[in-house]
Amino acid sequence: MLQFFKDLGKAFTIGVIVFLIRGIIMYLNGVDIKLNEYFYLDFVYNQMYAVVLYMANAYVVTYLLGRYKSRLFKIKNLLLAALFSIIVSVVSIFIIRFFIKVIIYNQTTMEFLTNEKVVNYWFSLTISITVTTAFYIFYYYKSKQENKVKEQKVIAGTASAKFDALKNQLDPHFLFNSLNVLTSLIEEHPENAQKFTTSLSKVYRYVLEQKNKDLVTVDEELKFAKTYMSLLKMRFEDSIVFDIPEQSVNPESKVVPLSLQLLLENAVKHNIVTSSKPLHIKIYEDGGMLIVENNLQAKQVLKKSSGVGLNNIKQRYQLLTNKQVSIAEAKDTFKVAIPMLTKQITVMKQKTEKEFDDSYVRARKHVEELKGFYYNIISYCFVIPFLIFINYRTYWEFQWFWFSAIGWGIGIAFHAYKVFVNDGILGRDWERRKIEKFMEEEKNNRWN
Repeated sequence: MLQFFKDLGKAFTIGVIVFLIRGIIMYLNGVDIKLNEYFYLDFVYNQMYAVVLYMANAYVVTYLLGRYKSRLFKIKNLLLAALFSIIVSVVSIFIIRFFIKVIIYNQTTMEFLTNEKVVNYWFSLTISITVTTAFYIFYYYKSKQENKVKEQKVIAGTASAKFDALKNQLDPHFLFNSLNVLTSLIEEHPENAQKFTTSLSKVYRYVLEQKNKDLVTVDEELKFAKTYMSLLKMRFEDSIVFDIPEQSVNPESKVVPLSLQLLLENAVKHNIVTSSKPLHIKIYEDGGMLIVENNLQAKQVLKKSSGVGLNNIKQRYQLLTNKQVSIAEAKDTFKVAIPMLTKQITVMKQKTEKEFDDSYVRARKHVEELKGFYYNIISYCFVIPFLIFINYRTYWEFQWFWFSAIGWGIGIAFHAYKVFVNDGILGRDWERRKIEKFMEEEKNNRWN
């Protein structure tokens, strides 16, 4: 019911605007306008046409949108919708004219039908088509914006699902490798096996706590890395040497959880660790990156890799940011640098196989908008002269073509504003800012 009264208000407002424009055109054509009973009666009839035609076409558009949704804006469906709207408008005008002539002025039905002419429908039909066209343009752009927002939601949702799948790899992977270490300790150092089991429970608690987080602070990860290092020391004793900072330079910086544990595990797994060839692992910050560096003394025979380790870290970072995980191998050293992220980093950006540079995407989008604008101009230049010709050949005393020319012209002005104006409401950058705002809200929700 509330929507009905809103539509009624819109219809009345449009009727007033049409009445004022018609009055201005009549005045410019030399018609003497007087505020008498005929003027007020004309206003009542004008509002009758405006309300009936608006309400009829509004519900037609609503029905078609509900049935076809975004498919309505395909050429075939749009042509059928236009034909349907014209038929509804003609029937509505016929009913209004019948009501006025037969019910109010007491004409007989036969007299009414005999005097009906096509020219009696041109003006009202033109206004109706203009308003209905505005409907379709409005809902087309609204649908386009909604589809883009939905697309961004799907992209974010897909990336989030993939990210969660990657994180779920960590639990069994970590437990499997920890049990391998425990097995080794039982065989080599039974006295340390019990201590290892106690420490392992603390470490695994951290794994479970961070499971549902996308990012953790570097300080948290460094603290956990020290605990994990203590487990490795139980197994390798003096065969492994660590150098790790107490805390991060920037307390707000973040990394993906368990990244240090995976890198430490990777270093131990792929290198010789003996008392004669101790493994030196150093963790430090450099240029916004957290670096894990070790001396390179690769094992000659390795077990087949599980594919988690470095690949897991790289894939999780690819889903979070444009910053890349850096891997550098020299003759004597091996370094992995992982980005330290802050709130300013845009997260959850989906990568595709054919990802284009942002500037190219914006340029291509602008070219498409230009094409649409030029098509609009060309259509205007063909259709308006045709309407002028029809107006001239039917009833030139009243130049109704001005309604279409002015209404469409206003539409072209708004179109030009959107295409050529960067800033401001509905400007070229407005859509980009809205999408970025949505993505920022998604990021903040995930960070919280």
